[in-house]
Amino acid sequence: MPVEIRVPPLGESVVEATIARWLKKEGEAVAAGEPVVELETDKINVEVPAEQGGVLQKIAQGEGQTVAIGDVLGTLADASESAPAPAAAPPPGRNGEVTEAAAPTASPVAKRMAEENNLDLRLVTGSGPDGRITKDDVANYLERRQGTPETANALAQQKAEHTEDRAVEYATRPAAPAPAVPTPPRPSPPTPPELGAGGPSGRPEERVRMTRRRQTIATRLVEAQHTAAMLTTFNEADMSAVMEIRARRKDSFKEKNGVGLGFMSFFTKASIGALKAFPNLNAEIQGTDILVKKYYDIGVAVSTEEGLVVPVVRDADKLTFAGIEKAIGDLAKRAREGKLTLPELQGGTFTITNGGVFGSLLSTPILNAPQVGILGMHKIQERPIVKDGQVAARPMMYLALSYDHRIVDGSEAVRFLVRIKELIEDPESLLLEG
Repeated sequence: MPVEIRVPPLGESVVEATIARWLKKEGEAVAAGEPVVELETDKINVEVPAEQGGVLQKIAQGEGQTVAIGDVLGTLADASESAPAPAAAPPPGRNGEVTEAAAPTASPVAKRMAEENNLDLRLVTGSGPDGRITKDDVANYLERRQGTPETANALAQQKAEHTEDRAVEYATRPAAPAPAVPTPPRPSPPTPPELGAGGPSGRPEERVRMTRRRQTIATRLVEAQHTAAMLTTFNEADMSAVMEIRARRKDSFKEKNGVGLGFMSFFTKASIGALKAFPNLNAEIQGTDILVKKYYDIGVAVSTEEGLVVPVVRDADKLTFAGIEKAIGDLAKRAREGKLTLPELQGGTFTITNGGVFGSLLSTPILNAPQVGILGMHKIQERPIVKDGQVAARPMMYLALSYDHRIVDGSEAVRFLVRIKELIEDPESLLLEG
């Protein structure tokens, strides 16, 4: 008896999703509990498992389609009713021999690109952490492979099979047109290039479907700028004391707690101390009311291949330095693996973002609505500083605080950031204030 695969509940306020990719093909055997299809929501990707073992009899919704909770995605049949398709032989190696090597670790986007181009990921060298293959690795490999007969045939086949809503369209130079009588240009705007066609200048282009998560990020950032009276104030902190403590304690800290002592725990503690002194930064606007929160759920911005996400460290004020480092490390790791749950991305009271890990010297962070404050950390750089009448090179970090001027006054925001500066430059005080 066939069993329908339906879109499951996806979490609070999430009512629809986009089919990112099918993990099984029609006719393939599926074990009970094995993921069959991956759905992309505004915040996370969700794998839908099979409720029972059998064979994927039919795919009802294709990749890229939008589906709502309860929609039928496909059907499963008992193995006795529909025999699974034979497993494909492993692809040949460089010299034509069949290799049994395990598939390398790759990001979801890289896997999708490889599938669409019939590319064996074992031929691609990964540049990510632990050899992880990224979308850039796949794109670079395909670019190097351009011009070979195999690639030309694969691209021709891909062009025939693609539809307009495919996630990625790769463009190459068009073949030279046959001589024809010149005609005046059409007044209508040029249509988007299809697979195998170049842009207006005939140069290679790539068209990538904006993911649901990227669409949500774009919408929320624009809304934050349109709905909040957002301003940014800046300061700088001498990182000498924090760096000295880290250098002196890092080995014993890691040996005792199993995690490194990073900068984020210091800034999380400093932010909590400043939030306690200036509670309006730990609030949100609800209609004509100000909801001041007496708890401290700190969001930490994490950059992933699919876009920026902000998982939340709950009750950060009750955690030790080691507890904060472990929580942030775990959330960041699972964010990059696409394994976060919706509750872990909801309900933060204040956010910290660190552009310094990418080399940013100064930037203006955008509010994470409905929060009214976000702290931006930046690159540590030695600069000449006058202290006690003497000029000396000190490791300095620019700090930025973006805030909602509707409920946070400028003087309050400035004093908040000064308080963070004071706590960072005297980190022992964090034991009392944080």
